[in-house]
Amino acid sequence: MSHPAAASLRSDAQALAATLPPLLAEARHLAATVLMGEHGRRRAGQGDEFWQYRPAMPGDPLRRIDWRRSGRSDAHYVREKEWQAAQSVVLWVDNAQSMQFSGDNARPNKSARARLLAMAAAVLLMDGGERVGLAGLALPPRRGSLQLLRLAETLSEDQTSDDYGAAESRALRPNSRALYLSDFLGDIAPLELALAKAADRGVVGALVQVLDPVEEAFPYDGRTIFESMGGGLQHETLKAGDLRGRYLERLAERRDQIATLARAAGWQFETHHTGDPALQALLWIYRALEKVH
Repeated sequence: MSHPAAASLRSDAQALAATLPPLLAEARHLAATVLMGEHGRRRAGQGDEFWQYRPAMPGDPLRRIDWRRSGRSDAHYVREKEWQAAQSVVLWVDNAQSMQFSGDNARPNKSARARLLAMAAAVLLMDGGERVGLAGLALPPRRGSLQLLRLAETLSEDQTSDDYGAAESRALRPNSRALYLSDFLGDIAPLELALAKAADRGVVGALVQVLDPVEEAFPYDGRTIFESMGGGLQHETLKAGDLRGRYLERLAERRDQIATLARAAGWQFETHHTGDPALQALLWIYRALEKVH
């Protein structure tokens, strides 16, 4: 993806983010919770005061192992310090073909909205002193203008060939936070696995299901051919209207599944429609991430 496209995404995200602090101030002075600087909260980080030992996990560098504490047991332990430096926030943005759907040319597709929300959240998090990265192994959490550019470039890359996305569960840092944006319409198993791993590592966060209004209304009738955005799935019917009830029931069941998984992991969950203002979803994201502190 070209550099101008990445710069454009970043510019749009910053423009959206710039409108948020006044809105947060009006909404119970929520802006104060957005500006998360170094407050010495009791979280794992790189401050100077000892907080706790925790079992070592894959990915922990050897230099962080406390060999004296580890020598008293059969396991290796990491010595964690008080949370005074910036905390890590990891983003996962679904880039599968299903996210390319839009029921109206006047609306952004689901992918464009999810990427914009992720970038806007990153801008505000970094303004508050947080480190932000992407779930997986490609872009570890960092802060600074260069990291914002890297985020924009990575999020602007082409979509995968998969019909539906699989939630990323690699490289979730212990005691960090995460934000996942997807339509969550594919196989639920990867999301279940990701949230289970997150819970094991003390990772808390928010799930945002991004849907087009058409996917909620199902305004189809008569002869209709349904085809996935990637072309891998197809179904033809002469009576599309007869499917509406079953479809809406399945959609509600999926939403209940996601909400149940989120509650079990201590995460927040919300559905956002591309026909609604992006700022509305961004405000919810910040409220949700504050709740899971």
